[in-house]
Amino acid sequence: MGITTLLVVVIVLAIAFDYINGFHDAANSIATIVSTKVLTPFMAVLWAAIFNFAAYFYFTDHKVANTIAKTVLEQYITLEVIFAGLVAAISWNLFTWYYGIPSSSSHTLIGGFAGSGMAYAVFLGVNPIEAINISAILKIVSFIVLAPVIGMTISIIITLVIINIAKNSKPRVAEKWFKILQLISSAGLSFAHGGNDAQKVMGIIATALIAQGVIGGIEDMPEWVPLSCYIAIAAGTMSGGWKIVKTMGTKITKVTPLEGVSAEAAGALTLGITEHYGIPASTTHTITGAIIGVGVVKRVSAVRWGVTISLLWAWVLTIPVSAVLGGLTLAIIHYIL
Repeated sequence: MGITTLLVVVIVLAIAFDYINGFHDAANSIATIVSTKVLTPFMAVLWAAIFNFAAYFYFTDHKVANTIAKTVLEQYITLEVIFAGLVAAISWNLFTWYYGIPSSSSHTLIGGFAGSGMAYAVFLGVNPIEAINISAILKIVSFIVLAPVIGMTISIIITLVIINIAKNSKPRVAEKWFKILQLISSAGLSFAHGGNDAQKVMGIIATALIAQGVIGGIEDMPEWVPLSCYIAIAAGTMSGGWKIVKTMGTKITKVTPLEGVSAEAAGALTLGITEHYGIPASTTHTITGAIIGVGVVKRVSAVRWGVTISLLWAWVLTIPVSAVLGGLTLAIIHYIL
């Protein structure tokens, strides 16, 4: 079938989503480093964007992209299905960004894509469940719980280790070192964020190219796809996302440079683990769990659990709401055409 206008529109829309993902999720990478005043907001987003893009040179196996590409089974994938999924994902991302809700861009994309694929199956007279890869969806959904728990556990361990190592240090000297270390931990989190999240859009673009017969499989993905995805997410990060920065950096718990190091390091490690196994985990969920972890080490009451419960509702609703939006968008396209 080759290159068509709709394919070009889908690719542009996917890259636009990647850009929105960047400024929506910038808060994950920079919230703690801004709230601890280690960097100014502008320097923080510049720092994060550099390491978002640097991930392009390291994450070359594209395991996460492959998982995303297989969310909907091949026989139920058309350009209209992908287009509807992207429209749904962008809509929910912009809605949650506007209201300062740190929802998952990853789960928004997955939900929108799965929902439009299921709607397409309905139009074909097929059971909608048959349109999706159940094992891939279950793996993704399970990490709504597992990613923040793993992030929280690792951040608690790192915080306790650091406290014991630095317990005899002078507070002023220790804080100076933690501010330096936070530059490193923030860079690590941004690096992992870029590597994990850019791949999700790569998977969608590769799926569109496969659906049109431009390439035979994800292993044939042309180099411009990952390059454009990493550029887009880095550019989006440069645009910031200050409403969500406020939620992540101050509303969950007050974060010190020591705790910032622990939370960011935990987030980076968790994302590195999930990327290794090809699991499209949420950066948002991961770093939120890590921030809760450093708060719990101080005392359980240091965490504002009311805010945290509100975030959990957003996490639970993201995939089903995005799926409904994806299905409705495809239905509108179906009846128009």
